[in-house]
Order: sequence, then structure tokens, then C-alpha cells
Amino acid sequence: MFTSSETGIVATILLVAVAILGWGFSRAKPYGKLGILAWLQSVVLMAPWLLFFGLFAAGIYINIVGILLLLVVSAGIYIYLGRQLRAAGQDAIIKQRATERIASESAQEEKAAAQEPPQLQVTMLPIPEEDLTAIKGIFGIDTFFATETIAYQEGAIFKGNLRGEAEEVHNRLTASLQERLGDKYRLYLVENTDGRPVVIVLPSRNDPRPMTTGQKVFAVILLVATIATSMEATGILLNFDLFSEPGRFPETLPIAGGLFTILIAHEIGHWILARRHQIRLSLPYFLPAVQVGSFGAITRFESLLPNRKVLFDISLAGPAFGGIVSLLMLVTGLLLSHPGSLFQLPNEFFQGSILVGSLARVILGSALQSPLVDIHPLVIIGWLGLVITAINLMPAGQLDGGRIVQAIYGRKTAGRVTVATIILLGIVSFGNPIALYWAIVIVFLQRDLERPSLNEISEPDDARAALGLLALFLMIATLIPLSPGLAGRLGIGG
Repeated sequence: MFTSSETGIVATILLVAVAILGWGFSRAKPYGKLGILAWLQSVVLMAPWLLFFGLFAAGIYINIVGILLLLVVSAGIYIYLGRQLRAAGQDAIIKQRATERIASESAQEEKAAAQEPPQLQVTMLPIPEEDLTAIKGIFGIDTFFATETIAYQEGAIFKGNLRGEAEEVHNRLTASLQERLGDKYRLYLVENTDGRPVVIVLPSRNDPRPMTTGQKVFAVILLVATIATSMEATGILLNFDLFSEPGRFPETLPIAGGLFTILIAHEIGHWILARRHQIRLSLPYFLPAVQVGSFGAITRFESLLPNRKVLFDISLAGPAFGGIVSLLMLVTGLLLSHPGSLFQLPNEFFQGSILVGSLARVILGSALQSPLVDIHPLVIIGWLGLVITAINLMPAGQLDGGRIVQAIYGRKTAGRVTVATIILLGIVSFGNPIALYWAIVIVFLQRDLERPSLNEISEPDDARAALGLLALFLMIATLIPLSPGLAGRLGIGG
């Protein structure tokens, strides 16, 4: 059965989830039908998690097939609600645009009557006057009706009213700006602190810079160090210390090579989607780790991202490629496992992950009840790959998971989730030193959110949101262990 601490943790998760849903409903209710539909989408996305952990707390385990079925049904309902939300939103947008158009035309008539020139309020702007005049000329009543200009860094913020669909308006304004001033400025469409759309124009000299020679050399050094730690971690698995017995390095090559294949697959996933969207990426800064060979890599964007969809695609592609390769290795290894396989693991090891334990139970069956379980080396490689992938999917800062949350829910939510993740890692670190390592890495290297996209308002579609939630769910299923009581009922352990 569950210990009191395990039951308390699961109950806390459920209470927090219910509290979030209740808070969301109270915020959504004033917005009428649109608000309720948006809230229902949140309920649908959280329902599989609530059901899984609720039954988990009651001692009832849903196998991996049931979990996937719940996720598929949840994604289908989410997409349906999204269509209803967009249909209802179109009516609201039409009414809003009509009201704003009438109001703006009335305001223009009043200004004309008072012989006031329809110019924006401008004070001490760092943009040259001739450039500012050209920039103001891109705005219009059918795109973005600017009413106020405020100095911001080396550019300006233009407040006003958005008069169309965000992506279309941004494309038109960007094209018009390039026709007038070439590649001199960048135009951002974002939300201000009040949640209203604003346009920010900044000089292109603030674009991300390519890696310097020193940074490239450092990336290569980290790559070499990661190869060394991957081989050392393999040596530990084979019961010897490679640094003390360097002559045995050929024995480490198969497993270390498999692990490095997963790391490369992860980076190839990022690179393929980045190339498709014409985004430049830096060389990866691999994170060497003796425990598992590597904790993945840090990759920087060297181009401005056009929108949050591109941020989502590139961020998810790495974990998707690496995770699929890892999962295939794990399943293949389990199928190839037999008495006399190279590795023998205590059956308690399979209690360390809900996902791995469930797959092992399905494939190996009663073999998991033996004190020692014979497994193929691919099981070790795939398992480590899933752990590395799951760690990079943690929803914090510029980790892949943090970027995915930022792409789906926006910067404000991503910032709050980052803080929550760091706090949770701090709590878990009392029993797991790896959690402390990652809390430190995030705080000092990855806590900042990704810089805003040029169009920060347009959200990813429902299918992307569902895929993002699936990735986060699999991350949790990989990292959360089975309780001894539940593992016993599943036949994992004696």
C-alpha cells in the first residue's frame, strides 16, 4: 500500500490542480461564453492527469494503453472545443472591430474639427525623426491604429488598437516597414502589462549574434568532455572505472555510442525544424555528467523567431526525435532480453519510472518478480535516453519544456511555471542530488525565458497544444517512480 508521505504528495497534486481549475473558472466566468469555453479546454487538458493521479492515490493503476487512450480522447475534445471557441470568437471580434472603427472615426472627426493634426504623442525618442516618420506611416485604421508613442530602449513602443488578425497584421506591418526602411528595424507585436497589443520597433543591431570563436571552442571542449563522461558512465555500468583502466575503453564503445546516438538525434531534431523555418541555431553546449553520460545540451537561437508556432516546433522536435529513438531502443532491448543477457538488474530498478516499469511489465511479464532481471544493453541505453529527454522537458526557462510552455501559454505563465519548477526541484533535492544539480543549472544558466518572438500574440494551434501536453505528461511518467505497493500489485518485485 502507499505510505503516508506518498499519499500526501499525490493528494497535494490533486488539490493544487483542483484549486487551479477553480481559480480559472472564477476568472473565466466574467468573459461569458468565450471564457467558459477556454476554461473547459483547460479542464479537458488536465482531466487525464487528474484521473490518473486520483486513481493512483486510490491504488488503481491505469496501464500505458489506457493512458494513451485518455490522452487521445482528451486531445480530440480539446480540438473540438477550440473550433467552438474560434467560431464564438469571430463574432466577438467582428463586433469589437465595428465598435472600434466607429470610435476611431468619431475621434478623428473631433480632432479635425478642433484643427488638431492627427499625430502621435512623441517625446525624446532615440529613433531619428525621418525614420520615425516612415515608421508612423506603416500604421493604418485597418491594421494597427496607433495612438501613442513611448521611448523604449533604442526604439519605441506604439500603443493603439489592433484592427485585424494578429498574424496578418504583423506580416503587413513588417512588409511595409521593410519597404520603407529596409532591414534597419525589427517590428514586434506583443502584449503589454495590461494584456493589450502593442507594437515595438527596435534597431536590427539588437538581433542575436552568432557564436564567437571562443564560444565555438568551448562547445567543442564540452563535446569532448561529454564523450569522456559517456564512456566513464558505461564503464561504471560494466563494473570498472575507465579513468583508472583506460585500456578497457573499447568495451565502453557500444553503449556509449548508443547513448551518444540519442544525444545526436535530439540535436538533429532541433536542426531539421530550425532549417525548415529558416532559423539559425548555435552549436550545442553539451552538459557532461558521470551519472548518465550527459544531461543533454543547451542550444541558443541565433535568429529572431517569427512567432510562437516556430518556437514550439523547434523546441518539441529535439525531445521528439531523441525520445522516439530512446523508446525504440528500450522496447527493442526488452524484446531481446532473455536469461543470460549481459546485464542483471535488481527488480527494484523497474520501480524507478512509471513509464519504463509499465513497458517492462507488459513485455517481460513474470520475469520482473525475480530478484535479478536479465536485460539486454539496449534497455539501459533507452532508459538513460528517456531520462535525459525527460530532464530536458522540465518546464523551466530555456529548457525545451520551458520553451514549449512559453509557446503554448505565453511568457507570463512560463515565468510562473519556471519558478514553480525551481521550487519543486529544491524540495526534491533533499532526497535526490540530481534535482539539486538541475535547480542550480536552471537558476544560473537557463532561468531566463526565451526572447519574445516577432509576433508574440498569435498562439499555436490546438494540435500543437495537445502534443505539448502529451510531451509533458510523458516527462512526468518517466521521472515519477512507482510506489512499492503499486509495483507489487503490478508484479514488479517479489
